[in-house]
Amino acid sequence: MDDLSTGSLENVRALLDRRAFHFVNDTILNRDAMLELTGICDVVVHLAAAVGVRLILDEPLRSLHTNIVGSEMVLELANKFRKKTLLASTSEVYGRNSKVPLSEDDYRIYGSTAVARWSYAASKAMDEFLALAYWRTKGLPVLVARFFNTVGPRQTGRYGMVIPRLIGQALRDEPMTIYGDGNQTRNFTYVGDVVRAVVALIDEPRAVGGIFNIGSEEEISINQLAERIKRMTGSASPIAHIPYEEAYQEGFEDMERRVPDISKIRNLVGYRNTATLDEILVKVIEHERRR
Repeated sequence: MDDLSTGSLENVRALLDRRAFHFVNDTILNRDAMLELTGICDVVVHLAAAVGVRLILDEPLRSLHTNIVGSEMVLELANKFRKKTLLASTSEVYGRNSKVPLSEDDYRIYGSTAVARWSYAASKAMDEFLALAYWRTKGLPVLVARFFNTVGPRQTGRYGMVIPRLIGQALRDEPMTIYGDGNQTRNFTYVGDVVRAVVALIDEPRAVGGIFNIGSEEEISINQLAERIKRMTGSASPIAHIPYEEAYQEGFEDMERRVPDISKIRNLVGYRNTATLDEILVKVIEHERRR
């Protein structure tokens, strides 16, 4: 099920004729549809959420409603049918914690509630509390996966996803826009590696009741990322820095670094990243050129 709010039917069109694939264009807020689908599935993989900084800032009420009310419904119905559930969470739950690397038990440090960007982090933290409460009080087999910047072909740059946005701008020889001074560092994980991690966690009984970081330890500044994309695409694009206040809103806050400690998932299921950042960029660039 997907409401396609940040995706496209084209992303799965090649799968539509497969007998093992069934696509429902709907929202997790549709209780009747969720009731039917939860009843017939084997496992619930709850990836649905309002994502992307731009979407969170533009539509905060919708984002909070989807992330909190939607997740509560997913968990309620999973419990009704006793279905193992994986909840997709986010590195955003760590908030302003500057510790490097971040492990699953580290503190969450948020900014003021007057700063809307923290609403997403708070809503996903609430999802985690809900999921683990169902595990502790109802015995529902749940686990939480905290994703760190999942990227790959077909991802949209529409809501602030930096790699597809920069690659699209580079291929069109448009200014490559960087928010802030560009010295902030991030890491990017190939979607194929994330999928393998999700499947491995679902198949591992010892993962139930746990929280797991899924991400790459390969760190890069956004300035370096833009320069690398420019070089790899052969682009003539200039690189333009835009203050956060112009890109988002006054008082916007960001983190200088956010690096995951992935020893927990590595030790449990042998997780490792198979794709380097350069390999990820090649895949995305090739896809964008074919469009």
